[in-house]
Amino acid sequence: MKNKFFAVMAAVVAATLTGCSSKTDSSSQASSVIASNVTLTATQRQNIHLYTVEPVKFRKTVEATGTVDFDRNQATTVLAPFGGPVMKLLVSLGEQVKAGQPLVEVNSPDFAAAISTYRKAFATARNARMLADLDKDLLQQQGVSKREARQAETDAVNAEADRDAALQELRSLNISPRTIKDIQENQPIPYIEGMIRSPIAGTVVEKLITPGQLLQAGSTPCFTIADISRVWVIAHLFGPDVTMVSAGDPAEVETGIATPNFTGTVDNISAQVDPDTRSVAVRVVVPNPGDVLKKQMYVRVLIHAQQESTGLLVPVSAILHDSENLPFVYVAQPDGSFARQHVTLGYRAGDKYDITEGLKEGDRIVVEGGIFVQFLQNQ
Repeated sequence: MKNKFFAVMAAVVAATLTGCSSKTDSSSQASSVIASNVTLTATQRQNIHLYTVEPVKFRKTVEATGTVDFDRNQATTVLAPFGGPVMKLLVSLGEQVKAGQPLVEVNSPDFAAAISTYRKAFATARNARMLADLDKDLLQQQGVSKREARQAETDAVNAEADRDAALQELRSLNISPRTIKDIQENQPIPYIEGMIRSPIAGTVVEKLITPGQLLQAGSTPCFTIADISRVWVIAHLFGPDVTMVSAGDPAEVETGIATPNFTGTVDNISAQVDPDTRSVAVRVVVPNPGDVLKKQMYVRVLIHAQQESTGLLVPVSAILHDSENLPFVYVAQPDGSFARQHVTLGYRAGDKYDITEGLKEGDRIVVEGGIFVQFLQNQ
């Protein structure tokens, strides 16, 4: 019984060892098949095409997301130049306005105070100048002393300076030239509504006040006026993409809602990294026909580098992937066979990849029929 038990165990161990040997041999054979080069017959070679690797000059295109903003060189926030409650809004959001066009009426006491100040300053300056001229004549006849004549001239100059400052105040309040002339001629002035006017031509893109609101002179923002025929697109670039872009590079802006794409030019690259996103802001100036691009709109930006790069570009069709999804190509060998060569893929330029590692100038690779070669190799 004991001898029979040992005989059975010996048979089991022998069978196990035989099975392991068979698996190992099979795995070794498969590995040997994959690692070996592929040799094709003359008929089979007709199913493939070769490509000679050589350095090629190309321009890189950087893709990024971006947001639309006003061209801040063509936009302004209109501040209230005087205080008082808003009486009437004269424009609507999105309305086109001209430079100097009234935007809002304000019941402002600042107008009455400014007119009164100018009326007094104008009269004082006129009288002071008359006295100074009179003293100058009397000085020639020794009717007054030089000191008195000089003091009269000083008083006249000071009064004229006050008059000019009061006049500038009226102009800053957009008081009409006709009203100013009436003041100079000592004519009665009717009640004047305060009028806030647009400093530039453009579109009313923000309305920040409502009727009845009390405005504070020099501090209350009322409107934002912008010329939106041209906008800024702020693209956000990361890492090595920043080094590919320079001021002056052409760019395309895709909105997904309008065709064709908008074209623009890179005009500024930020000197600092955003601490929150770790990106670098690149500003693209874009003409905006039809006012399609709106503030805060998300867009896709393609920046075409003007600076040329050089690399070993190979067609995308040459790139295959192994069982571990690693890219490789088939390289023709001196003996006529084809060897599998793993490569490192760099920038993709259209239908070609820049190969950064794995190939050298002069290599001949399979660009059509690579799958056929891979099939033969795996048999």
